[in-house]
Amino acid sequence: MYDIIIVGAGPAGLTAAIYARRAEKSVLVIEKDTFGGQITHSPRVENIPGFLEVSGNEFADKLIEQAMEQGAEIELDTVTGIGGEEGNYTVICGSKEYRARSVIVATGSRHRTLGIANEERYTGEGISYCAVCDGAFFRGKSVAVIGGGNSALQDAVMLSESCPKVYVVQNLEFLTGEKKLQKILAERENVEFIYNSVVKRIIADGSELRGIVIADSRGGGEMELRVDGVFVAIGQVPENEPFKAALKLNDYGYVVAGEGCVPEAAEDGTVPRGGIFVAGDCRTKSVRQVTTATADGAVAAIAACRFIDSLDRE
Repeated sequence: MYDIIIVGAGPAGLTAAIYARRAEKSVLVIEKDTFGGQITHSPRVENIPGFLEVSGNEFADKLIEQAMEQGAEIELDTVTGIGGEEGNYTVICGSKEYRARSVIVATGSRHRTLGIANEERYTGEGISYCAVCDGAFFRGKSVAVIGGGNSALQDAVMLSESCPKVYVVQNLEFLTGEKKLQKILAERENVEFIYNSVVKRIIADGSELRGIVIADSRGGGEMELRVDGVFVAIGQVPENEPFKAALKLNDYGYVVAGEGCVPEAAEDGTVPRGGIFVAGDCRTKSVRQVTTATADGAVAAIAACRFIDSLDRE
């Protein structure tokens, strides 16, 4: 029986582990895939306090090292569900079950990808899923933003302030983002909209991305866009499927929870929410950055420790 089981070893989960261990709680972190989360896909990060520049992998390694040095246990396994009752939860995995008095869900979310050849190969080398993170590296260069929703338009606005040419490639015949953002972009001479188009291929020269090939989604022809960077903003996919029976998810699959990191229980859920907390990109929130994920990890861990302390006082 652990005091706290943390599902997910990204910045939120590992920060939670550090805080919980410093409160002398026994902690198990379960991760199914990549220790460090999405940040590991960024070769250079400049917006983490305390680091002028750090690679995502290096930052993740430091988090893991710190959590393990504090005494957190880490298991590589896939969580498929949560059962049990308040103060006595069972975290169900592919190979075995683990028990804990409290659970922190910090599974994060993954960027929806284009699904084209070599996309992963050039991620971090011309393809990015975060203009806030990587936009500064393309100052003075031509870029394409893929998508037409609020995230894509916000990325295009930011990039248009430092890039001489910004293409906005949308698969529909209209944009779905806010009218105000559309108006801002329409008034900028360096922004060009391309509608009814999807990305088909990457143009590259060895390790250098040179552009993309887009095709008319209505069955028309193809054309090349010569750009130095491609920013994909077609949505995110939260990793919350195993918890839909226990926690309330919104229409996009995010756990419904506020800044206190306390989730709402599903209407038909059989698991009480007391002692279950959620942190990071997997919850409903307006800003998803590594700094907000680590903040959630601290908040959730402190809340979990207080919950356990309340059980001990009973």
